[in-house]
Amino acid sequence: ILGTLIDELHRRQLRYGLATLCVGGGMGIATIVERV
Repeated sequence: ILGTLIDELHRRQLRYGLATLCVGGGMGIATIVERV
């Protein structure tokens, strides 16, 4: 997921990206990535 997000940030010339993941059982995680 993060690899694809980073590739798309470069391809689309975007600065920020958001990746989310639902783990199940009430757990989840979100990550904001900044292209520098």
